[in-house]
Order: sequence, then C-alpha cells, then structure tokens
Amino acid sequence: MRAGPRALWPYLLIAPTVLGAAFLLAYPLVRNLVISFQYYGMAELIRGGAGFAGLENYREILGDTAFWEVVRRTLWWTALNVVLIMVLGTVVALMLQRLRKGPRILVMSGLVLAWASPVIATTTVFQWLFSSRLGVVNWLLVRLGFESFRDYSWLAHGGSAFTILVLLVVWQSVPFVAVTLHAALTTVPAELVESARIDGAGGWRIFRSVTLPVLRPVFGLVLCLEVIWVFRCFAQIWAVTKGGPGGATTTLPVYAYQVAQSLHRYDLGAAAATLTVLILLAALILYFRQMFRQEAEL
Repeated sequence: MRAGPRALWPYLLIAPTVLGAAFLLAYPLVRNLVISFQYYGMAELIRGGAGFAGLENYREILGDTAFWEVVRRTLWWTALNVVLIMVLGTVVALMLQRLRKGPRILVMSGLVLAWASPVIATTTVFQWLFSSRLGVVNWLLVRLGFESFRDYSWLAHGGSAFTILVLLVVWQSVPFVAVTLHAALTTVPAELVESARIDGAGGWRIFRSVTLPVLRPVFGLVLCLEVIWVFRCFAQIWAVTKGGPGGATTTLPVYAYQVAQSLHRYDLGAAAATLTVLILLAALILYFRQMFRQEAEL
C-alpha cells in the first residue's frame, strides 16, 4: 500500500513543468494548426465564427512562387549559418583547451557574457556598427583607404544586409557551441590522446580519430539545436531589415509574419508557419536517420 504514493511522487513533481510546457508550447501549436484550416482574417479575428477552409490555404501558399523562393533562401540561410557556427565554435573550443587557467577563464567569461546578452540589445549594437554615417565599420574602412565605403548604406543592398545578419547570428551562437564543446572535450580520455601522439598522430589526426568519435553524440545534439535556432530565427531579421531590401533577407518565419500582419490573412500565415515546422521536422528526421545509421555501423 505504501508503494503506490511513492511511485506517484516523481510524476507529481514533474507535473507542473509538463503542464506549463503543454500550455506554452502545445496549445499555440494546435491553435495555429486549427487556424490554418479556416478562413481567418481580420473580420473573423474580431467577430469570430471562422469557417472551415480545408486545404485551400495550403494550396494558395504552395502555389505561390514567392513562397518557394523564401524556402530556398531559408535553407541557404540555415546551412551557411550552421556551418560557420559549428566550425568557429569547434575552433574556439579547441583553443580553450590549450589556454592556461587564467586566460581560459577570461575568454570563457567573455563568451558567456556575449551569449547572455539580450538579442535585441546585440542587434542594436550591430545596427550602430554598420550605420551609414556614424558606423564604426564605415569609419574604419575609410581610414584604411576604401573611400567607396564613405556613407555606404549596408542595409540598402540585399547582399550586404544578408551578410550583416549572418555575422550577427554567428556572433550570438558561437559562444554556446564553444562552451558546450569545451565542456565535452574535458571528457575525452587523456590516455587515448597520449597513445595517439606516441603512435605519431598529428593534431588533425587526433581530432578526427579520437576526439570526434568520442564527442559525436554531443556534436549531434549541438548541431540539431543550432539548426532549430537558426531556422526559426526571426527577431534579428525583423529588427534589422524586416525581410528587406527587396525580400533579400526574408526567411520562412518572417514570411509567415508578413503574410499574417501585412495582409491580415492569419489563415495563410498559420499555414506558412505550419509548413515551416514541417520542413524543419523533415530535415531533422533525415539527419537523425543518417546519424543513427552511422552509429549502427560503428
């Protein structure tokens, strides 16, 4: 009789967290899915009584050539950012392993502060840096002799605006990857590294044959988190360019917001958001299948 309450106690402890997560995550997702199958505009938002639309919203979104252009841009945006973040984060983590205790603590403190900085605050700093007249970047380039950058408007050109956003997202993400991988590197057995060195293996060979296999699960987890974070990135893009100029920085989350707010077509915006989630899930499922297949072959 006493075993019953004891067995329920762990579930009672986690119940508030589960209920909170269900309310904050599951309900908006389900509500968004329901709206995507309705006729839901400004009138329905005020009066209610949205009618059933079936797959009409999805047909309209999928038939829009602009949507597929945004999909291609989002995939390119995600791939470019994730590759840069993982490579730079790994390099910084390996560098931290070679530093002495004092410099390592100093560098890690800087990384944590950069990671903990609010997104909007960091975005505002980048806007100041690349300001056309008062920006430090233009001032420095002019001082170096590049007169063409005097009063140059970075955000008025699609390529340069896209580059600034990539730099911003990479700068915000590298600290998390570096600190996480640095912590994981401390779990690599020193005996394996020393044995590889005795056998004549160089730094790259040790990383590829010893470090990487040991850290493969951590690398996989961090990679998935970065793909999710970059793919759904919205605040930085909206605060800096609002998807412009000319749609050059419009990704799927920005596109869904533009459709919902600018056109007051909340049904189309919900359909675009649902498709965004499905595309992300499909990419992650393919990656997990590949990762599990590789682990099975080891």
